[in-house]
Amino acid sequence: MTFIRAITGSLILVYAVVLAGCSSLTKPTDSVPVKTPAGEGVPAPMPEAHRSGSPSASAAWKPLLEKAQYATRRGDYEQAFAYLERAQRIDPDSAEVYLGMAQAHRARGDSARASATAERGLLYCTSNRLCDALRGFVQ
Repeated sequence: MTFIRAITGSLILVYAVVLAGCSSLTKPTDSVPVKTPAGEGVPAPMPEAHRSGSPSASAAWKPLLEKAQYATRRGDYEQAFAYLERAQRIDPDSAEVYLGMAQAHRARGDSARASATAERGLLYCTSNRLCDALRGFVQ
């Protein structure tokens, strides 16, 4: 009986190894070069991936920022931060979102976190008005 169990266990192990060898978890890394017919120029580049901060992305997070500002004015900081985190997931490089977060932290009474958030936002600011507003939070 022990011999049969040992044989069965060995067969199961061999079967599992064979199945594992047939599957692949990695993608091939070699790319196939694109050849163009003689006389035709270089093939057109692939379209650029969706960039955060594009008009469509800002259109998505701006209403969230407005809702967060309203929630902050009401004193509902938990809801404000929920909106701000959603906005940040949509556009993680938006200085306006960082400014909204800094404003909410300060309104909640957390000046240290407001300052740290504003410092991070300074990495992404593109206008003087926005940069000045963020600098107002940095101590």
